[in-house]
Amino acid sequence: MARLEYYKKNTLTRAWIIGGVVIALLLIITSTILLLYPFASTAKKVYFHGKNPILFNGHQKGNALIKENTLYVPLSFLQKKIDSSIVFDGKSNSIIITTSDKVIQMQSESLTYFVNKHPVKLQMTPFKTISGQMFVAIDPILSYYPIQYKKLEGSGAIWIQKNGEKYWNGHIANKKQNKELLRLRTQPTLKSPFTAQLVKNEPVKIEGKKDHYYFVRAANGISGYINKDFVRRGNQVVIQISRKIQHLKTAKLKGPVQLTWEAVYTKNPDISQIPKLTGVNVVSPTWFSLSGSDGSIKNLASLGYSKWAKSKGYQVWGVFSNSFNATLTHEALKDFQTRQKLITELLHYSQMYQLQGMNFDIENVNGEDGPLVTQFMREAAPYLHDAGLVVTMDITFAVDSSNWSSFYERGKLAKISDYLMIMAYDEHWGSSQIAGSVASFPWVEKNLQKLLLEVPNDRLILGVPLYTRLWKEQMNPDGTQTVSSKALSMDKAKAWIEEKGLKPTYDPESGQNYAEYYDSTENATYKIWLEELTSLKKRSDLASKYHLAGI
Repeated sequence: MARLEYYKKNTLTRAWIIGGVVIALLLIITSTILLLYPFASTAKKVYFHGKNPILFNGHQKGNALIKENTLYVPLSFLQKKIDSSIVFDGKSNSIIITTSDKVIQMQSESLTYFVNKHPVKLQMTPFKTISGQMFVAIDPILSYYPIQYKKLEGSGAIWIQKNGEKYWNGHIANKKQNKELLRLRTQPTLKSPFTAQLVKNEPVKIEGKKDHYYFVRAANGISGYINKDFVRRGNQVVIQISRKIQHLKTAKLKGPVQLTWEAVYTKNPDISQIPKLTGVNVVSPTWFSLSGSDGSIKNLASLGYSKWAKSKGYQVWGVFSNSFNATLTHEALKDFQTRQKLITELLHYSQMYQLQGMNFDIENVNGEDGPLVTQFMREAAPYLHDAGLVVTMDITFAVDSSNWSSFYERGKLAKISDYLMIMAYDEHWGSSQIAGSVASFPWVEKNLQKLLLEVPNDRLILGVPLYTRLWKEQMNPDGTQTVSSKALSMDKAKAWIEEKGLKPTYDPESGQNYAEYYDSTENATYKIWLEELTSLKKRSDLASKYHLAGI
């Protein structure tokens, strides 16, 4: 017989139940607070590193050097943050600074520097090299850039400010607050590390805001975020730095430039045989060319030609070319002293032959030497402008990566030169294996639109071709085809058309008049895209459409 056992069940009282619920709620609330409440971080982050830190644009940018009470900043800082065109010339051991009207040469360990070749005496060395790093004295260059600096007490930081910088003066509110709330944080949250401890009524500079935080800077230059409630904002401060720039008078034309190049290969033309150049206001003879790696120049100029041009009301802009020699160009432009020699010679010739401008025709340059060409122009322009000369440069469209296109720093050159002349032709080179126009209108306009994204239209002159190419497509006995061409002047192209008894027709693809002739005895087809009155009129209209400086 089974035995049954009975146990008495204990029951919880109401008080126990309520107490358990309360404890559970407290545990939940405590957990939530621990997870979500932003307990202030006590971690401190070092703000400045090294001695004499440079404060620029709100951040440390390297370290300055103080020698014999002179403040020096790294050359690398100046190049990256102030002026990327500052260069170091190894041969003369000099730093070269250029402005719109000055060329400044600072030689290492010298008490003299040169402004447009004029010596300026100093009480300090303007340029030092310490442990392989180059430093430039900041005081001598302040007159060339819209910057100023101050040394901050407490940190030794050098605060370099730019013209136009803005901030608000402020101070920490006079309230009783936990010191952790008056710390500058790396991010707009108390959870982030702090960089500095502030106190009541301490002055600060307010540089920005994010969410409910101000981004402020203490007097020693250290910055960070702090809750807006603890800061009182005052007046706004705008840094204003004016640097006087000399505005030079040049012979720059008031109206459109209407120029023709005068090709001088061995001797100048007989001026008595030159007809009236209707509409032309500038003649640009190809007189000067680079002849040696030492900066020597071949000179074909004629004072008689200049006087004739002046009597006709034309300005004369002499052309200087690099002889289209890439190796020679590199050797002549790589050193400051050689560039200066070139510039001095060109200035001498400009006075000797009574020029009003200088046109630089630099072509066929290795891509890596493009900055040398820009630097040459940057150094030449102040001297030429000071002599009252118009400074112009010829460029091509950016159509390929060849030595004839890729080296031009078009945007920079536009800021240096008074005008850039775009050689808007040679769409199809003489060696091309495809017959085509020298400069079809769709090709010109498409590339012109791209160029105008870099070069202002009031500095761009449209170069137009006064020549064309006669193409020959020769069928060979083996069924292959050989393509060749020869350049023809406008007059010779017209004579060839008349000789063959051809009537040109309009080619909508190129936007030009076109003619074709088959020679059965040669089993060859001749093709020509014409440059004549119709073509020139359309190119002139293109210059007007885009409001260019001339043609």
